[in-house]
Amino acid sequence: MNPLKAIMQQASSGMQLESRRITVAAENISNVDTPGYHKKMIAVESALTPGQQFSVTKEMLDQSPGERSYNPSHPMADQDGYVTMSNVSLVMEMADLREANRSYEANLNAFQQARSMYSSLLDILRR
Repeated sequence: MNPLKAIMQQASSGMQLESRRITVAAENISNVDTPGYHKKMIAVESALTPGQQFSVTKEMLDQSPGERSYNPSHPMADQDGYVTMSNVSLVMEMADLREANRSYEANLNAFQQARSMYSSLLDILRR
């Protein structure tokens, strides 16, 4: 396989993965105040050889318990008057979001560099 094409395919696959990570982090952030919400996570299969693509193996929910707060007037309160809040940490989600954004940008730069090199090669071959 053409090495430049393989680089572009891997970068494209990486951008798709990071886009999914950004979506999951945004969903978690939007539900940070939703009682009983469990944080979404994705498991990633990494590429080991050129030409392989990243793939999301599965999306799962973090089953760790959320913080319990005493509010007997809340509609979702249990029989003891406690409400289980979401287990999403806003700080961690913002950090994950920033990391996914930076990784997306790195993959985009790799794709653009490979495309530029490919274009330069075609220009040389036309001469």
